[in-house]
Amino acid sequence: MRVRTTRGWALRPATPGDLEAMVELRAVVMRPDLVRLGRFDEHRVRRRLRDSYLPEHTSVITVEGRFAGSVTLRPHEDGHCLENFLLDAEFQGRGIGSAVLSTLLARADTEGVPVRLDVLQGSAARRLYERHGFVLEREDPVDVFMVRLPPVPPSP
Repeated sequence: MRVRTTRGWALRPATPGDLEAMVELRAVVMRPDLVRLGRFDEHRVRRRLRDSYLPEHTSVITVEGRFAGSVTLRPHEDGHCLENFLLDAEFQGRGIGSAVLSTLLARADTEGVPVRLDVLQGSAARRLYERHGFVLEREDPVDVFMVRLPPVPPSP
């Protein structure tokens, strides 16, 4: 499935060949927060994505045809889990992350299911998720676990 918007971004299905670009982007994007939390490990940050990669549930984000990031929306218990939402710093702050997130949440809303995620404590990404209706479910010293419930349909 390919989704286009007027901002020049698209989602395309991920392939096994996309993994290494995602792994390297994850290491770059997550480094500042992991360093701040005293949790950065050069090898573990890459291994975690390699070990959990699910191309069948992952989309590559492209901007004007160039690799810009990736996102996984996988089935989880009673809904979906949003994972590895990575966007190259070059493309952050341009509304692309918000547009991608809106697209994925619209899919979940048509199914009427919640979406869960976790974000590192102190990460700026938390504000993006809160703007899209995610609320705190629980937290620990490293992670903030959030959920977004589907909209309640209007009563007849």
